[in-house]
Amino acid sequence: MAYIPYIMFSTLYLFVINSMTNTLITQKEIPEEKQPKVFRTINVLILILITSAFVRLFHT
Repeated sequence: MAYIPYIMFSTLYLFVINSMTNTLITQKEIPEEKQPKVFRTINVLILILITSAFVRLFHT
């Protein structure tokens, strides 16, 4: 049953990272056409991190 808190924490973590990414894009004045690629790259990397941590914690 530890899955539920982990999923809630992971969702919160993903939203915080997206908020920080948005701040970075605003500060660095990244062009509009590159913004989706930045968000996609960061989200994929964070999801890989969250998934690998989940596997390590609950399946080993």
